[in-house]
Amino acid sequence: MNIIIVDSEKATTEKHKATIEKLYPLCGIDTFTDSLSALASAREKEYDVAFLNGDMPELGGIDLGTYIKELHPFINLIYVCQNKDYAYDALKIHASGYILKPLSEKDIKKEFEELRFSQRQKQQKRVFAQTFGNFEFFIDGKPVQFKYNRTKEMVAILINNRGAQVTNGEIIACLWEDDGDPDKKMSYLRNLRQDLQNTLKAQKLENIVSKQRGSIAIVTSAIECDLFDWLEKKKESKYDYIGDYMNQYSWPEFFHAELDEISYSLYDD
Repeated sequence: MNIIIVDSEKATTEKHKATIEKLYPLCGIDTFTDSLSALASAREKEYDVAFLNGDMPELGGIDLGTYIKELHPFINLIYVCQNKDYAYDALKIHASGYILKPLSEKDIKKEFEELRFSQRQKQQKRVFAQTFGNFEFFIDGKPVQFKYNRTKEMVAILINNRGAQVTNGEIIACLWEDDGDPDKKMSYLRNLRQDLQNTLKAQKLENIVSKQRGSIAIVTSAIECDLFDWLEKKKESKYDYIGDYMNQYSWPEFFHAELDEISYSLYDD
């Protein structure tokens, strides 16, 4: 379970972290003293629970919680405040809990027992990438319709790279090889990236990609994918690789051969 703690006082965030770690030592906990840094982290990482102070400078705790929920619809927001001033606003954004300071072990146990969204619910990911056979990209069980056909192929490239950043040049090389004007291809790639961003934003799924200057990656933990599951679990996977991989594209041929080798080794008696 990943937890984010946000409070303007450093001593408070460290105290909250120590109390939670004492009860749940296996949790991953990040602490922040400013809302903007916390929001930036939430764009790059998936959190299960957020402990937020309503009274924050620059970006208030209620607005922060609203933005984080847009990125992670199944996050549990728990407000830890000095008074009840933010209780109604927390209720309006459907927070999981509201605690008056100081945060105690008893408070934490109670809130964790009554989380609004359970781990079981969160494990049911909205996005599924099918790579065995033809590539397809689903949101809530339906194939995604992008504005441009090559946007879907760009997503396939990200999936094939399995979480590693893919540069603009690498994407262009896969999509067009050496064909056409480089400047026009870069302009078209910007359109594809914008198409992907708009599509994911409309579905409140911006968190499934990680963007850097000149590169982009899929966040593997944020989606379900037959390839990822099979590579991790091999024979125990619920998906079965039988030699077909992203059949409609030619650029994955080298990795396709690598998958064949892995498959042969699994069943080589």
